[in-house]
Amino acid sequence: MRFDQRLAEAARDTEAHLMQALASHDDVPVVHAMRYALRGGKRLRAFLVIESARLHGVADRALPVAASVEALHAYSLVHDDLPAMDDDDLRRGQPTLHIKWDEATAILAGDALQTLAFECLTDTRIGAADCRITLAAGLAKASGAQGMVLGQALDIAAETATAPLTLEQITRLQAGKTGALIGFSAQAGAMIAGADTAPLAAYADALGLAFQIADDILDVEGDATKAGKRLMKDAEAGKATFVSLLGLDAARAKARDLVAEAEAALDPYGSAAETLCEAARFVITRES
Repeated sequence: MRFDQRLAEAARDTEAHLMQALASHDDVPVVHAMRYALRGGKRLRAFLVIESARLHGVADRALPVAASVEALHAYSLVHDDLPAMDDDDLRRGQPTLHIKWDEATAILAGDALQTLAFECLTDTRIGAADCRITLAAGLAKASGAQGMVLGQALDIAAETATAPLTLEQITRLQAGKTGALIGFSAQAGAMIAGADTAPLAAYADALGLAFQIADDILDVEGDATKAGKRLMKDAEAGKATFVSLLGLDAARAKARDLVAEAEAALDPYGSAAETLCEAARFVITRES
């Protein structure tokens, strides 16, 4: 099966799992808002969970973990879009959640999506209790003050900093804000199987940074209609980015080099990892 087919399959199966998880919830605005936040998107993180599990022969145990990651990611987007954070009014081509409902509903829906993520990890189909505990600890670290939240905090602090961030500082910021959750997702299959995570960790480090460089390039020269969000935000805010520091051509070259690093990290898996190699190439050619 080709990469695009597996990506679409992961998106379909993960969304169905999440909607089923919410099926018995009360018919109230916050639950409607949760469903709204969970719809759409590339589902690259879910794909990475499922595909890394496929490499280790445990794909049949991966779907609740993929759903967990996407619930966590959805929460982060809802909160990032809030007026106190990035103050965005468009996400995935639709009004952001606080615009469609209100700010309080958006905050509560984000909170509930975060707790849903960890509820998904209690699913006994994933494996034994120690496996699920390892996954929960890994997701908590990737999404909290040592990972995604730290990255977002550094990003907010940079908006009022007296000097633009250096390349090293931006790399550290994005390793948290974007890379940490991608890293967990790519390693999840090995974690489910109790296997060595090192090759997938190296793959994810390169993939996450390439993903962010591609985002910075899209922010400068992308099509807002295809991207489904407002562009040129970083330039308007005067933020330092990979593009502002390296220039477009050098940023593109750096992204290509990182894709090559990601592919090389998968050498231990041979041809079985080809779909993950395609995913690395996809992140720097996508339009959203």
